[in-house]
Amino acid sequence: MTAASRPDLLLRAAGIGAAAGVIGAAVMVVGEKAEQALTRRPNSYVPGRALLTLLGQHPGDDERPRGWNSVMHYGTGAALGSLRGVWAVTGIRGGSANAWHTVVRLAFDQTVENATGVGAPPASWPVQELTVDVLHKAVYSVLTGALADRLLAPVLASGRGRTSH
Repeated sequence: MTAASRPDLLLRAAGIGAAAGVIGAAVMVVGEKAEQALTRRPNSYVPGRALLTLLGQHPGDDERPRGWNSVMHYGTGAALGSLRGVWAVTGIRGGSANAWHTVVRLAFDQTVENATGVGAPPASWPVQELTVDVLHKAVYSVLTGALADRLLAPVLASGRGRTSH
């Protein structure tokens, strides 16, 4: 039997990471619902509106596309989970990787929401809204990262490029 090729290992890691990302997104939803029950913060439909805009539709601010919200939520969770899986197998792991991944998740969401014109820049949000969003995204990234790191050995970690040349 031959050893798996680098592309095969990366593809496998991306798939495992995607599954971890869906689980991370599901746990994030549970946390959001618990937080909303305590704070009375309403649901945001910006993710669903952003996805509909990407698909060529023009949803109004009053539209509540629950199904599209879920598609965007879990789709983003899977896509960025695949990235975290690749990181895990290539040796980008642990707490610092989780922190970077939180930033990537926030940056992705804000890029899509602001590029479509559906969202507002985070610097314009009330501090409490921004804090809550960052915390929920951190939960997603920490759980996704913990699963990816547990399920994927760093078999593609490289020792090359540790110093500048």
